[in-house]
Amino acid sequence: MSTDETTRPMQVPAQTQEWPGRTDAMRPVPDHGEDGWVGRDRLTGKRALITGGDSGIGRATAIAFAKEGADVAIAFLREESDDAAQVEQAVSALGRRCVLLPTDQRTEQANVRLVEDAVAELGGLDTVVSNAAFQMGTSGGIEAFSAEQLERVYSTNVFATFWLVKAAVKHLQPGATVTITTSIQAFEPSEPLLDYASTKAALNNLMVNLASDLGAKGIRVNAVAPGPIWTPLIPSTFGEEKVEGFGSDTPLGRPGQPTEVAAAFVFLASDEASYVSGTVLGVTGGRAVF
Repeated sequence: MSTDETTRPMQVPAQTQEWPGRTDAMRPVPDHGEDGWVGRDRLTGKRALITGGDSGIGRATAIAFAKEGADVAIAFLREESDDAAQVEQAVSALGRRCVLLPTDQRTEQANVRLVEDAVAELGGLDTVVSNAAFQMGTSGGIEAFSAEQLERVYSTNVFATFWLVKAAVKHLQPGATVTITTSIQAFEPSEPLLDYASTKAALNNLMVNLASDLGAKGIRVNAVAPGPIWTPLIPSTFGEEKVEGFGSDTPLGRPGQPTEVAAAFVFLASDEASYVSGTVLGVTGGRAVF
């Protein structure tokens, strides 16, 4: 992976979008590794299911996996189909398969169908990346959080991950991996993300228990905890005043790029991490994940 452009200081200007946001409307456009990532055949022959694979971290992970030799299936909401089509084009240009599976994961049956469709299209499953998430910055304290928002955040972030892994386990062989996207918010929660932060803490706990439960099957389970990463979630869920200067308060002084987080997912899915399970790998620009 080339780091020249990725690590260059970046000042995020004030901006806003309607949820769920579009990649091509962001200023600057995030780096998903289309040009900079250099594959080293670390995932040759692997078959991966990546949720939230249309944009941001999921998009960069799909591209990195493809550059490392994997075929991918990506899940996304139908309203994000334009971004998903761009991912399919990028992956196909690399000579790898990209299966598009529009899915709202907020029910168990949707996750069962998602896994079955991915297995049918890819011919099996070697790695699962549970990355789809919903957040919405809310000011005014706990009284400002609606029941509808709380239910959506938990069903998208926690319940969907549980159902996804439950459905996938019977298809995973020894050596397979599950990687869950958590967040620095699990360790440094922000009041406007009270509900979201609590789901990410729950996912860290779920990951540790899954690593114990599935270890006997030879399945490794880990989590990646990103810090402030420049994705469509940011301008589409925060006001302009929160977006301006996003990530400048980290020790490294800048937001992270999606491709920088994808590197962690590649490592955890590869044989290089064959004895790594039950851990949280932080990609936070210097913030602690303990």
